[in-house]
Amino acid sequence: MSGATVWLTGLSGAGKSTIAHELVEALRARGERVELLDGDELRESLSKGLGFSREDRTTHVTRVGFLADMLARNGVWAVVPVIAPYADAREQNRARHEASGARYVEVHVATSLEECARRDVKGLYAKARAGEIPAMTGVDDPYEIPEDPDLRLETEGRSVRDSAAEVLALLLSDESERNLP
Repeated sequence: MSGATVWLTGLSGAGKSTIAHELVEALRARGERVELLDGDELRESLSKGLGFSREDRTTHVTRVGFLADMLARNGVWAVVPVIAPYADAREQNRARHEASGARYVEVHVATSLEECARRDVKGLYAKARAGEIPAMTGVDDPYEIPEDPDLRLETEGRSVRDSAAEVLALLLSDESERNLP
């Protein structure tokens, strides 16, 4: 397989990072070069100093998209678990990849707000509802659900392994279609 960007978008607590880690391991087991571009980690380096306004979130998402595109067009799998709440920022990333000729696969990790809040190991939803975190995506700041993702991944009641396997199956299917004469 050749590199691509696999962007996992969804609410906080949807399972993006957990699925991404499983997918990275599956790709590495196949001998692929893979980088995990974790949104929380990149906020501390690539996007240090940005807040959570719409403009700052868009800047963060497009910065990560720029890095993912560089990796993908050089044969590296960029697995990107980043909320990316706004459709226009996600579309900018898709357009950047199309312009460079790099593959871009958008996976909507579709998990209900209620389930995300139940899973919330960081306590972010409780803090947001208590007014301690302003502009929390899905609570008092919008999450624009992707209208036409490459894969809508329903995670409730599914194992992480099964979810990652569904993403990998899509990638393998896309790869075989790309290699048809």
